[in-house]
Order: sequence, then structure tokens, then C-alpha cells
Amino acid sequence: MVGNGTESAEARLKRMRMRSWRRGTKEMDLVLGPWADARLAGLSAAELEVYDALLGENDQDIFPWILGTQPCPERYAALIAEVADFARRRMESAAL
Repeated sequence: MVGNGTESAEARLKRMRMRSWRRGTKEMDLVLGPWADARLAGLSAAELEVYDALLGENDQDIFPWILGTQPCPERYAALIAEVADFARRRMESAAL
């Protein structure tokens, strides 16, 4: 069991994937959704904890962190950098 003790690992990943695709803004859906599809299953337990906490943050805070226009909390720094790089590479490949 993971998380609150009653949620299986599979259920947790499913919940996190759904929360990644169904954010408060379409922009964040399009950033976090594809990243979650590509990377979520390969994250360590510690990385999953950080990502789960990030999903609890407001989109209005997360989006500027990803754009690099506002500093993000230290606990999210590595994750935000990875998500931002993933989104940037995805946009570049779509433009080709």
C-alpha cells in the first residue's frame, strides 16, 4: 500500500495521472499530462511523493515556475526543471 495506507500503488498512479490531465487550466493539462504519461511509472517513491505534493499546488503558482518567471520552492526545483525541459523538447519536436 502507498500514500494513506489504503491506496494501492496502481490506484495512486492512476489518480496522479488523472490529476495531471485535469488541472484548473488547459495550459497545465498540456504540460503535466504528457509528462505524467511519459514519466510517472518510472519515478522512485521519493519522486512520487514530491510530484504528489506538486499536484496539490495551484496552477497559478506552478505555471510561472515552469516558465522560469518565478522561483519555485526548493523541494520542487529538480522536478520543475525536468517538467520544463520535457515540455520544451515536446514543443520543439512538434514545431519540426
